[in-house]
Amino acid sequence: MGIFSRLKTVISSNVNDLISKAEDPEKMLNQLVIDMNNQLIESKKAVALAIADEKKLGRDTDNQLALSQEWERKAMLAVNAGKDDLAKEALLRKQEYDSAYAEYKKQWEAQKAAVEKLKTTLRELQNKIDEAQRKKNLLVARAKRAEAQEKIQSTISSVSGNTSAFEAFDRMAAKVDQLEAKADAHAELADLSAESDLDKKFKELEKSDSSADIMLLELKRKMNALPGA
Repeated sequence: MGIFSRLKTVISSNVNDLISKAEDPEKMLNQLVIDMNNQLIESKKAVALAIADEKKLGRDTDNQLALSQEWERKAMLAVNAGKDDLAKEALLRKQEYDSAYAEYKKQWEAQKAAVEKLKTTLRELQNKIDEAQRKKNLLVARAKRAEAQEKIQSTISSVSGNTSAFEAFDRMAAKVDQLEAKADAHAELADLSAESDLDKKFKELEKSDSSADIMLLELKRKMNALPGA
C-alpha cells in the first residue's frame, strides 16, 4: 500500500471516529485538520526519502557511466601501446560497467518518474488540506449560527410556554394600577380637604366682618341719637 493510500485510510478512520463521537463541531473539525496536517508531514518525509533515493540512483548511474568511460580510455591507451590483450581486458570491464549503467539508468528513470508522481500527489494533497481548512472555517461559522438559533428558539419556546410568568406580570401590573389609583384618590381627598378648610376660613372671616359692620352701624346710630350729637 502506498503512502498516500495509507494516509487516506488513516484520515478516513479518523473522520469516522470523530464524527461518531462529535459533540463540539469546532473541536472535531480542528482535530481533523490537525490529524491531516500531521499525516501530511509524514507523507512529506516519505517523499523526501524517495527523492533522496532518486538522487542516489542518479549519482550511481553517473558513476557507472564514468567507470565505463574510464575503462574505454584505458583500452585505447593499451591499443596505443600495442597491448591488444590488455585492451581486450579493459573492454570487458567496460562492458560490465555498461551493463550496470544501463540497469542503474533504468532504475533511476523509474524512480524519477515515481518521485514526480509523488510530488504531484503531494501538491494535490496540500491543496485538499488547504481547502479543508477553508471549509472548516465555514462549517464552524455555520455550526455557531445554528447553535445560537437553537438557543434563541429554546428560550422563546420556554418563555412562551411559561404562562405563569406572564400571569405574574399581569398580576403585578394590576397591583401597580391599584396602588396608583389609591394614591390618586388620597391626593384628591387631600385637595378636597384643603379646599374645604380654606372655604371655612373665608366664611368665618366674612361672618366676622359682617358682625363687626352691624355693630359699627348700631353704634353710629346710637351716637347720632344722643343729645348734642
